[in-house]
Amino acid sequence: MQARKLAVEGAIEFTPRVFPDDRGLFVSPFQEEAFVAAHGGPLFPVAQTNHSMSKRGVVRGIHYTVTPPGIAKYVYCARGKALDIVVDIRVGSPTFGKWDAVLMDQQDYRTMYFPVGVGHAFVALEDDTVMSYMLSAGYVAQNELALSALDPALGLPIDAGVEPILSDRDGVAITLAEAERQGLLPDYATSLELERRLSGIPLSA
Repeated sequence: MQARKLAVEGAIEFTPRVFPDDRGLFVSPFQEEAFVAAHGGPLFPVAQTNHSMSKRGVVRGIHYTVTPPGIAKYVYCARGKALDIVVDIRVGSPTFGKWDAVLMDQQDYRTMYFPVGVGHAFVALEDDTVMSYMLSAGYVAQNELALSALDPALGLPIDAGVEPILSDRDGVAITLAEAERQGLLPDYATSLELERRLSGIPLSA
């Protein structure tokens, strides 16, 4: 499995080997040894798994969790094709305001690790696109917030040829700048501390 650090500090893309044969194929989207080598510690204890199915053009996000408690995610596309996007919304982060994107499909089976405190969005590029998540904590509605994926200041890579399909919640989400003005964004130092606690990494590491 290959690992690549993304433009958002702490976010990592993984590309596993795919083993096709005349029956179909076999792939392992998560491998602990590769994860530890890239991240510096083990994956968080999994508290919840999520499964979503979207038609082409659906944009989900930018979603994030109040920090603390914060949530880390490990995400892959189980069917279809999506552009998965991580956005650094951690105030004080060296990569604050930056984003990176990973094409997830049924050819390379890439996955992405989202550290505590960042924002997550994706664009479904095919009908019946299935996204699967492992989460470090369970869903608590009042802790879940959203930013606009169409914020022009961020310039997320949403294809101009795709008419975005948004939920009511995502359609009225505020911009990153407005969320920062209102004090709604995660703090980088707090996010990093929570991240390291999840993996048992010493704070001095």
